[in-house]
Amino acid sequence: MKTLILKIKGDWQEVVDDCRSTVSKPPLGREPSEEFKRDILIAEHSPIRDLSVRFKWRGIKYWTAMHWKTHHWESKVTTQRADRTGVPRDKLPQDTPVDFTGEMNAQAMIDTMRKRLCHQASPETREYAEDFKRALRKVEPELSDVLVPNCVYRCGCPEMKSCRLWQKMMAETNFEIDTCQIDRRYEAYNEWFYREGESC
Repeated sequence: MKTLILKIKGDWQEVVDDCRSTVSKPPLGREPSEEFKRDILIAEHSPIRDLSVRFKWRGIKYWTAMHWKTHHWESKVTTQRADRTGVPRDKLPQDTPVDFTGEMNAQAMIDTMRKRLCHQASPETREYAEDFKRALRKVEPELSDVLVPNCVYRCGCPEMKSCRLWQKMMAETNFEIDTCQIDRRYEAYNEWFYREGESC
């Protein structure tokens, strides 16, 4: 596995209590139900930002790490400064392995993975997104399950040139994924995603 989940910051009790605060209700005093977690993540209400995931990828190619650096959340990459490495920076190839440490809140994760799980993303970059989704599912399954590519998120491909993944998923799921019920669309994608992963 490429993704090492270092820490989950914040917790679901904090999320539900912030939600309740906005409607003048007292704290719940416990973690909310799985149904609440799924619903609030799909709705993308602001309290989901209380949850952040800190993670690490070791030995990721520098150019692949730079794809991830374009997103707006905290990330650190092993330095390539000549005064620190002893190697002139101009001489380092783009495939130099570096360590990447990132931290995304739930909203940033949803937004980022819309692009990085897309089959128009470079295969190497998408491989890290897929591995992240699988690793996260072991510790935060509801959060992992709302990480979907843009075609699933938007109920159709918005790219100028489609990879036709949307059509493939619809055909393979007997068109169950082609629905305006967002929770069912996400569920169908996750069934497809994990089935495809097992056949690789």
